[in-house]
Amino acid sequence: AAICWPLLCGMAKAKYLLLTCDPLSGEEAERIGLVSLCVDDDAVQDRAMEIAIRLAEGPPNAIRWTKQTLNHWYRAQAAAFDASLAYEFLGFGGEEVREGLASHREKRAPRFRPDRQR
Repeated sequence: AAICWPLLCGMAKAKYLLLTCDPLSGEEAERIGLVSLCVDDDAVQDRAMEIAIRLAEGPPNAIRWTKQTLNHWYRAQAAAFDASLAYEFLGFGGEEVREGLASHREKRAPRFRPDRQR
């Protein structure tokens, strides 16, 4: 998320959302550019098929090379991506994750201990 989100919705919005952990609706994710489309649950399959058919009927080489060019943005971030991934994995375990999940499950404010930084 720390690599992709700034490219998708801008650094300021990415920092705000990732650091505050505020909930994000599908509509808001679409509005800020984090996702391409927000579709009602019952329309997902039909909309996906419409888009797939449209792409399948499009000019294959133009689509292929455009996709390749756009994906280059991600490949250009490879060094930062490796570091970001390492930092994210550090945050996926440990006491803070357990407390965050427990507080969410128990519908209470988390009690993080700032004296236990690592």
